[in-house]
Amino acid sequence: MLRFTAITEGEGKGYVALCPELDIASQGETVEEARNNLTEALELFFEVADPSEIKNRMHRVGTPD
Repeated sequence: MLRFTAITEGEGKGYVALCPELDIASQGETVEEARNNLTEALELFFEVADPSEIKNRMHRVGTPD
């Protein structure tokens, strides 16, 4: 199992959740919704991204294979 950082900040009337290691973000009306949407975005990224793109993003921040 891999673990990533989730930074959640208020923006306007909602929240934005960001995974800085992979440069993927999502949003929601609540902190919980923003984080759940980020989790879904990360799952979709790993399902459809080319393996070279995943490796490239993970190596940019020094995350091990």
